[in-house]
Amino acid sequence: MKSIFKIAKNEFRYLFYSPIAWFLMIVFIAQCAYFYSTPLFMAANAQDVLLTNSPKFKGFPSSLTSGIFLQGEVFSSVMQNLYLFLPLLTMGLISREINNKTIELLYSSPVSLRKIVFGKYLGIMLYNLLLVGLVSIIMLSAFFSIRHADYGIFLSATLGFYLLICAYTAIGLFMSCLTSYQIVSALSTFTAIFVLSRIGGLWQRYDLVRDLTYFLSLQNRTGKMLNGLISTKDVIYFIIVTCMFIYFTLLKLKGNREDRPWYVKAGRYAVVMGTVLLIGYISSRPTLTGYWDVTATKRNTIHPRTQQQLKAMGDSTLEVTLYANLLGGGLGRGLPELRNVDYLANLWEPYLRFKPDIRFKYVYYYDYDSTIDNGGLYAQFPDKSIEQIAFEMADMIDIDTAMFKTPAEIRRTIDLLPEKLRLVLQLKYRGRTTFLRTYDDTFFWPDETNMNAALQYLIQSKIPNVAFVTGELERNIYKLGEREYAGHSAYKGGRGALINTGFNVDTLNLLTQEIPRDITTLVLADPKMDLPSIVSDKLKHYIDNGGNMFIAGEPGKQYVLNPFLEQLGVKLADGQLVQPTFDETPDKITASPTMEASQLSEGISWLQKKELEDTLKIIMPGTTTITRDSTSTFQISSLASTISGWTWLRSGAVVIDSTLPAFNPMSGDRKEDTFPVIMKLTRQKNGKEQRIVISGDADFASNIRIGPNAYFLMPAYSWLVYNQSPVYTPRPAPEDVLLSIGPRAATMQKTIFVWVLPGLLLLAGTILLIRRKRK
Repeated sequence: MKSIFKIAKNEFRYLFYSPIAWFLMIVFIAQCAYFYSTPLFMAANAQDVLLTNSPKFKGFPSSLTSGIFLQGEVFSSVMQNLYLFLPLLTMGLISREINNKTIELLYSSPVSLRKIVFGKYLGIMLYNLLLVGLVSIIMLSAFFSIRHADYGIFLSATLGFYLLICAYTAIGLFMSCLTSYQIVSALSTFTAIFVLSRIGGLWQRYDLVRDLTYFLSLQNRTGKMLNGLISTKDVIYFIIVTCMFIYFTLLKLKGNREDRPWYVKAGRYAVVMGTVLLIGYISSRPTLTGYWDVTATKRNTIHPRTQQQLKAMGDSTLEVTLYANLLGGGLGRGLPELRNVDYLANLWEPYLRFKPDIRFKYVYYYDYDSTIDNGGLYAQFPDKSIEQIAFEMADMIDIDTAMFKTPAEIRRTIDLLPEKLRLVLQLKYRGRTTFLRTYDDTFFWPDETNMNAALQYLIQSKIPNVAFVTGELERNIYKLGEREYAGHSAYKGGRGALINTGFNVDTLNLLTQEIPRDITTLVLADPKMDLPSIVSDKLKHYIDNGGNMFIAGEPGKQYVLNPFLEQLGVKLADGQLVQPTFDETPDKITASPTMEASQLSEGISWLQKKELEDTLKIIMPGTTTITRDSTSTFQISSLASTISGWTWLRSGAVVIDSTLPAFNPMSGDRKEDTFPVIMKLTRQKNGKEQRIVISGDADFASNIRIGPNAYFLMPAYSWLVYNQSPVYTPRPAPEDVLLSIGPRAATMQKTIFVWVLPGLLLLAGTILLIRRKRK
């Protein structure tokens, strides 16, 4: 060991007699400093302005540690550029000895080749530690600049950075022994790193080599560690790749001294690589992979409730089949070339961590139905059959049609027309199946809420049933028109729709059907015709038996619902609320949720934060207020009310295409500070709490308005089903949302890190090199 340390010490000292090592340190610290100090100053400046002018400012909405070091690209940008500089550092490790004719002395010395190689590599590892020390200075500064900094990210990112540069330098060590020309060695190192960084995207279409090339890839190996998640398979990967290239160096130097057939020498390399691949394959199996989420909020780990659902499956296998249609939506994300890098890595790895025995299947097919897009595909390919269109599409994306089942074959297996023939996942567990859908948004794959909903269908015997009353022109849950309700209820393409978050959704015509006993909540949304007596009787019986309901009316149709609402002790007031504003017509009412609304479910519990009172709104395009009867047997409270002093109740119809009507108390107009527009009713009935929500407007839940109002509506549905669904997965709020420094201190840090520290390194390197040259 003494010999190894002596060689390492000599190599480490020699590095600083070269301007390359100094140049790398200066460029490295300058890059880190710039990407750190720029967002730091912007955050400090913004915080100073907000603290001075906004009394309600309590901190930034997201983690400053992540914002500055991850979104600010301190690590990612520097790591992307490292492979441009490190080859210059390692190009002379062995080739220098060859050029200086000292390699013969090393061969003839009593020190073994193993010690020589390990010593040289240990010397370069010490230099890598020096780079880590430089970036640690910035991390230490950030630790004291950010209140409650998430230091776990610092630790995991540092580990990932050090393992990466050690792997890079091991590759450079091997390349330096292949040639006596240092520039060739540098170019070879650059090429090897580039190939290893990109090989994960090669031949991913072919099952035979997909996992092999993906495993060999350096690409994104540090991604999880930069985000605070350390996995054993990534750490082991860097260790074995580093060891592989060190051992390759030993074999090369040993081979230079031996007269052996080429196939013997090649066999040694093959044995080493085979051993590495075997270790890597075994260590990357889900059952043998360990994880450590070092972030303060455990943001890289699925919620304990999700873990509990996976645990409830026990040892039974969960089978997941991906169905990808050549002629359907989402095909690109389901092709084999993205299976490892996207489908498994981004969607399933967090779940495999807790249930490693998930079994995956893949089915590719082509099929089409003109009802999906009104014959648009036939119009795009006129006079062609489905088979011919499939051939053209396959040729367009350069893929073999042989891997796709025909329409007849897939239809014999499964009916995917209700899923619009787009990419979908089918989950199967103990004979039960459910679909897990994909969505046309940025993430595409189902999120944790959607996953929990699917798991609920598989492992729970009872799912909340929400029935929408039909027969009197109520809002339709299958249409996507402006006034309809598909967007938040039965639309399969909506990530947050009831059907995708753990609810069974259906319609119920009370003229011809009875209300089933297993209905959890009944929805009566804006009937346009008088309720027939048979319907009224069924609704009254349902209420008398303690059934839950969501009831929404509209101004001008109070007479339809009021006869039914009177038995509850409430009614929709005659007239319509008016809110004069500069930009909108007076029928557009802006309401605010009350603190009572924050008790509906965990999905809206954050409403209790006082700083949100004046920012959260509910847009109601045409509403009336709700009045209560003191004799009601229900406990009644407001969930949303109009903004203080903004509105008044007009007794007659509101004309929106003319001038604003004046307030006229003589004609029955009424002005109050606020008007309740959504109410909840509760009482104890048949051993449980009966829950009812009533709204003076039905449009706020319509397809065109659901976007800004979903944060309130979906928790209301959750409350109505006793919070059985959806499975909320709240995360603790980050604590590192404030800086402990101001703009002046941030400017000073920028000056020190971007100019002073690199300047000191430049000065130290210049003095040392000049003194060395004089000697």
